[in-house]
Amino acid sequence: MAPEMSHTSEILAEMVASVLSIAVAPGDGVDTGGVLILLESMKMEIPVLAEKAGTVREVRVVPGDVIQEGDVLVVLDH
Repeated sequence: MAPEMSHTSEILAEMVASVLSIAVAPGDGVDTGGVLILLESMKMEIPVLAEKAGTVREVRVVPGDVIQEGDVLVVLDH
């Protein structure tokens, strides 16, 4: 039997925004569509969702950070 391959994915910022809150921590399991982070841009709250189920490896932002498009927010193991 072949060993299972572990994959990681980086969740990237899609726009300039401020980090309002973090909903996960390293080691947390997340489901597809689960909220990872809540951002604020132009007075709108924007949830950042998990594209696949997995386990949080890293959270690279903290509340109050101003992020730029393309910044890595969260790293997931699948």
